Amino acid sequence: MDASVVGIKLASGVVAPLIKKLLRTEGAGAGLVDRPRRLSSYVALREQRGLGAAALRGLAEDLVREALRAPGERPLPPGEEAGVSAALAVTLHSLGDLDLSDLEAVRLGPAAFACRLRAAAPDPGLSRDAALFHDRLVELAALHILNFFTQRSTFVAATLVEQSRLHAETIAKIDALLTRLPRQDGRDTAFEARYLAYLALRHSGLTIFGLDLPPGSTRWPLDAAYVSLELAAPAPSAAAGAPDGAPDAGADAGAPRSAPCLLPADRLLGEHPRTLLRGEAGSGKTTLIQWLAVSAARGPGHGPVPFVLPLRTLTRHGERLPAPGGFLAATGSALAGEEPEGWESRVLRDGRALLLVDGIDEIPEAERAGARDWLAELITAYPGNRWLVTSRPSAVRHDWLAREDFAEVVLTPMSRANVRTFVERWHTAAEVPAARARQLLDSLRSKPDLARLATNPLLCGMICALHRERRGFLPTGRKELYAAALTMLLDRRDRERGLRMPALAEEPQLQLLQRLAHWLNRNGRTEMDRSRAEALIADALPAVPAARVLGEAPGVYQHFLERTGLLRAPTEHTVEFVHRTFQDFLGARSALDEGGLGELTRHADDDQWEDVIRMAVAMGRPRERTAILQDLLVRGSDRALLLAYTCLEEAAELEPELREDVTTAARTLVPPHSAQAAEALGRVGPLILEVLPGPGEVASDKQARLTVTAAGGVGSDRAIPFLARYADHPSPAVREALCGLWARFGAEEYAVEVLARLRPAPDRLDITSDDRLMALSGFTEPPGLVIRQGVTREALAAFLRRRPVAALFLHHFDGGSDIGFLRDHTSLRRLVVRDWPALADPSALRGLPLERVTLSLDGGPDLSATTATWPRLRSLSLVGRTGPWSFRSLHPAAPVRQLHVENAPGDLAGLGGLRTLRQLVLGHPWRPDRPAAWDELSALEHLEQLTLPAEALEGLVAHARLPALRSLRVFTDAVVAPALRDRAEARFPDAELLEVQDHLLRA
Repeated sequence: MDASVVGIKLASGVVAPLIKKLLRTEGAGAGLVDRPRRLSSYVALREQRGLGAAALRGLAEDLVREALRAPGERPLPPGEEAGVSAALAVTLHSLGDLDLSDLEAVRLGPAAFACRLRAAAPDPGLSRDAALFHDRLVELAALHILNFFTQRSTFVAATLVEQSRLHAETIAKIDALLTRLPRQDGRDTAFEARYLAYLALRHSGLTIFGLDLPPGSTRWPLDAAYVSLELAAPAPSAAAGAPDGAPDAGADAGAPRSAPCLLPADRLLGEHPRTLLRGEAGSGKTTLIQWLAVSAARGPGHGPVPFVLPLRTLTRHGERLPAPGGFLAATGSALAGEEPEGWESRVLRDGRALLLVDGIDEIPEAERAGARDWLAELITAYPGNRWLVTSRPSAVRHDWLAREDFAEVVLTPMSRANVRTFVERWHTAAEVPAARARQLLDSLRSKPDLARLATNPLLCGMICALHRERRGFLPTGRKELYAAALTMLLDRRDRERGLRMPALAEEPQLQLLQRLAHWLNRNGRTEMDRSRAEALIADALPAVPAARVLGEAPGVYQHFLERTGLLRAPTEHTVEFVHRTFQDFLGARSALDEGGLGELTRHADDDQWEDVIRMAVAMGRPRERTAILQDLLVRGSDRALLLAYTCLEEAAELEPELREDVTTAARTLVPPHSAQAAEALGRVGPLILEVLPGPGEVASDKQARLTVTAAGGVGSDRAIPFLARYADHPSPAVREALCGLWARFGAEEYAVEVLARLRPAPDRLDITSDDRLMALSGFTEPPGLVIRQGVTREALAAFLRRRPVAALFLHHFDGGSDIGFLRDHTSLRRLVVRDWPALADPSALRGLPLERVTLSLDGGPDLSATTATWPRLRSLSLVGRTGPWSFRSLHPAAPVRQLHVENAPGDLAGLGGLRTLRQLVLGHPWRPDRPAAWDELSALEHLEQLTLPAEALEGLVAHARLPALRSLRVFTDAVVAPALRDRAEARFPDAELLEVQDHLLRA
């Protein structure tokens, strides 16, 4: 191998952290020396807690591994990695043996210093290529070691300032060169740009039901169509940094702990890098995936690279799920085979991938465990990427991906605002007069049964299309809605458009299509090969001779694909129904025609058959309905009983005795016993409200909370009167759950009927828009409001002028540079401000009767004059950059019991005067800068809980006296030395010593 080829293309961001482990940092005052430091004083190899042989070998292996990962030709023959790692560890170990000062080492320069290192170590005995690779790594390490010396030694700083600048420039030039050096000779960069452009185009349109587009256009543009729905997401977890009972900055940060907060769906992955998204059929899961993929593909350079992975396609024939190198081929991408070898793996390895895995529910239940293992294996092999996995709510259990650290969120039903936006955009795209859109919106407002159907984009599209088709006359039930939609697509659509096509009635087409649907249901699939579809049609044609007007099976198949809008082809050789709901509807027809009622009920516990069974009950004759429901009762499982009860709403005619039997069986499931059971009850719909217990019929607060959760899951305003009965329930958890459900209902009606009746008033009510803030009516006492991004300063100021509040939590608030809207707001007792970077003037807070305050700021405002005017202050948390502040800046009469100060002054001046203090957190940057600090701390005779950095523990043990201490927390990314731990436990015998990771305390 030519020597010029062996280049180590590693950026400083990779090398520096590894080399830094070799060297120990200086303590306080370490730079105050009168002569250059010897190298051995910097090396961590010989300290008691320093780098051992095993750790040094691991460091060398990491450096070799990163070098081999670097772009370009592999510089080392296979099988020689271990030998180079061992030799590099020996060479680096010789650093502590060099008889050089730091000044002498820097004067040598990187090349000569590397020679000295190699000379001080034994001959590694490597092959020519391996020795060359080893020498290049030593030179690279030498460069960073010398840069460390120039930055850390105060004695040589003046002498070496020019040389330090040159070293830094050299490293910067190497980094700049690497950013301009495309991987794989530029092929990765070029292909990636082409791939992103292709992906943005491929997923840039939606198939919207019933929408006829101009000639040459097949799909609705995503930019015009997309309506951002909301997700019920877990509330932010409390930060780990505050001790129990300490200033609870993390708890202040969120919405109600037992109720979910809501966020727009398109902000999902910014909040949760790994997410399992649940949603009902037609709720918009696949559309959201398209939106995320297109947004990423069109984003600025160096953003995430999306991979859209529909499981129904990946496992069409039960194939093994693909490794990264097979993603494009498995999804039928037109670019498959053109990508540079290993490109997908490199994207994942660098943590730049956005993996969008669609439809866990669309593969057979027997294959789902294998899919989970596939996900877990990919996450283990390629950490740091972002993941979104979608499923119907009941397809997998709630902890299905918990071990892989996935958050779970649920797509909520469309709000009235969402429905209005969708309807308006649909009519604009269809070029329908605006008056027709207003007529439909009026119908949705005045007809509750119709409004209950408009809960997701699919059903909204159907309603819009049928409203236009029938000139304002609409069906009132789900079965009638789907039947009318099929009639429109199969019969009237082409006929009324005047197309000269062979005449074929609706029923023969349904007979053939339902064969396809039934095959898919039986095989647990949503997609089949074109050849399979044509074979099924060919088998059925003799029994449906009218369909021969379209020709043989290929011609019939082509007609269904091109003319009906019911089928679509994800790839040239596969076909699926345009939406799973049509597959279920037609599959139910087929089961009824074949008399396969037993087959239906045998699948009662399979989520893929749930809608099929409901449709069969809706379409069946009375004796068929009776047989299905009786079979479900005999099965007796919770799921079967719930399904039977759900079917009552679909059964137009049923013996009263059987209806009563089903209702009685359903009552055994209430009140729900778990969150999962409550959600399952909510999915039944408004019918479940008839059997849910009222507040006087539940035995515990837990049952009351779960009952409220179930009623909230109904997603219809018909649940509001039921929820209002729980408004005066004494349990805080019930009240918080009621607050969390607000976003699922009409803002004004819910605010008046439920929120305004809460006793006491809510202490953490989530507000995400000006409309919701303005919808709030009077409370019996001042509430607490969590103001999130989306609320304007003007709306908040107007609200506060007419309504007092007791607590205010401002998160990501864009409210200008001052907080003047709180001036003279004398009801305010608690205030939390987070992520308000523009806030520079907090003076309006002076003199307020505040008792608990958390300020997380980055603008550096001066708080001294403000905190000094809070005589009732009991808890204070100051996080981020603030102006000059000391413990003397607190009101002398303030009964402060809890303090969390991230940037506390080094001398702790004034702290000792806070005799009421019980809990104290000194933040990550704090270091004692004089002995007086320990005197101030020791004056806190009643302090019970203390949290401080590990670097301060030695001084605390040596100098502090804290007789009441019961909890001592030390935050560190390392481990407290056993000897120091023993001394701390001896010094504070009544205190429990806990180690908390540094990054958690700063979260």
